Amino acid sequence: MPAPAAARENSPGPSRMRSFKNAGKDMDEMRRRRQETSIELRKAKKDDQLLKRRNVSLDEPTSPLQEQNSSGPVMSLEEIINGITSKDSSTQLIATQAARKMLSRERNPPIDSIIEAGMVSPLVKFLERADNPALQFEAAWALTNIASGSSDQTQAVAASGAVTSFVKLLRSPHSNVAEQAVWALGNIAGDGPELRDFVIKAGIVLPLLELIGPETEHSFLRNVTWTLSNLCRNKNPSPPFEVVKQCLPALSHLICHPDKEVQADACWALSYLTDGTNEKIQEVVDAGVVPRLVELLNCDDLPVVTPALRAIGNIVTGNDLQTDVVIKAGALPVFPKLLRHQRNNIVKEAAWTISNITAGNVDQIKAVIDCGLVAPICQVLDKGDFKSQKEAAWVVTNYTSGGSMEQIIELVSQGVLQPFCNLLNVKDAKTILVVLDGLVNILQTAEKLKEVDRLCQMIEECGGIDKIEELQNHENEAVYKKALSIIETYFGEEETNGVSSTANGQAYDFSCNNMPDGGFSF
Repeated sequence: MPAPAAARENSPGPSRMRSFKNAGKDMDEMRRRRQETSIELRKAKKDDQLLKRRNVSLDEPTSPLQEQNSSGPVMSLEEIINGITSKDSSTQLIATQAARKMLSRERNPPIDSIIEAGMVSPLVKFLERADNPALQFEAAWALTNIASGSSDQTQAVAASGAVTSFVKLLRSPHSNVAEQAVWALGNIAGDGPELRDFVIKAGIVLPLLELIGPETEHSFLRNVTWTLSNLCRNKNPSPPFEVVKQCLPALSHLICHPDKEVQADACWALSYLTDGTNEKIQEVVDAGVVPRLVELLNCDDLPVVTPALRAIGNIVTGNDLQTDVVIKAGALPVFPKLLRHQRNNIVKEAAWTISNITAGNVDQIKAVIDCGLVAPICQVLDKGDFKSQKEAAWVVTNYTSGGSMEQIIELVSQGVLQPFCNLLNVKDAKTILVVLDGLVNILQTAEKLKEVDRLCQMIEECGGIDKIEELQNHENEAVYKKALSIIETYFGEEETNGVSSTANGQAYDFSCNNMPDGGFSF
């Protein structure tokens, strides 16, 4: 059976976690996979690669007026239909090329008109004409652009039997025909899980992988890599992993390719393959891609950084050993830059990634501290957009759930309380609960150190007590109950906890002004 989504090895035992702090939560809740943001991610198409692509010929006319002024007669749709259905090969080729040109127009291609005229089936039959590669190419291009449209338009191509023919054409001796087949299959697979699996069952994977080689032109390789990524993408259901994992050696090679587009699409494919169970994550880790993904995190090309970060973020949703691979590959020193990135989506993804690392063990939290990530997380809490702030709140709460007392003291000393308490004003009840959980974790640590009075004073100074008191009137039952519990437990009139020494005689104080020289040793 797969390990639980949030299972962590070598982490504090469940009894300690539940009794000391974060009562009622387990690691399954603390470590968060993609599910809760999957809908949002599907909507964020601007930061994702395209599902479908139309092959627009830049040297062809892009409007009817230009077509009328271009050399040679322009065929009407009726003439195209008559030509495609004729018995003469040269007439078929001319008509198919004219259809392709119509469908390659940048604006308003007549996809529905071609489908409604019943032209998809004869175009598919032309794919079988090995004796006429020019006709195969023009038909494949036309069908590629029909399949680039709506789901219904893509379905029309798939339902006509085109997929089997296109898979055969992947081994065409004519590279332009093979490339157009790759493009068409990429559009069909990109429509969704049903057609993706239909294409996979048609046997696309091995002949597609055979097209990758040192002599493959970059433009051709871009289409191959993009199609590979579409075979790996989409969930509910995910693609058959035993089949798509055959792509891992190729993807490991492609993320090292000099072409940025190839790198980006290979990273997207890896991000989809890591969006799942620990067993799937392990297959990707075993492919040896993590060091290269970390290198790409540090490049300045946003279309590459985005999917590389997505893949790294998915890997650290796994177990401790998988997270350690990312840490040991040197990922964390890149994150101060990512947490200050000008693009909000990168900041949000970076904070989400760190939140899953701070859900780990004490050593992993120490790595976060040692790489100077506490200060930029505090900045995200303070100045980030709300989506990024939510992720930063999870960073803090996960950190305070599994961190040592010294680490929690370090967090507070770096000024986390003010921006953390400010989030108690937001409208989102789930975020408020995350912040309240984090504050309870910190208060329980102070209680263990007999420093509740000092910490309560700090929370009061940043307006936290007033906000918590207001939350006792919140419409969300879980919020007002938790707020009430915090007030009654820590801010009652009879609370008189003072500062005491620890077992080694050293007094702990959360104030940054009273930290021992050099900080605490952990």
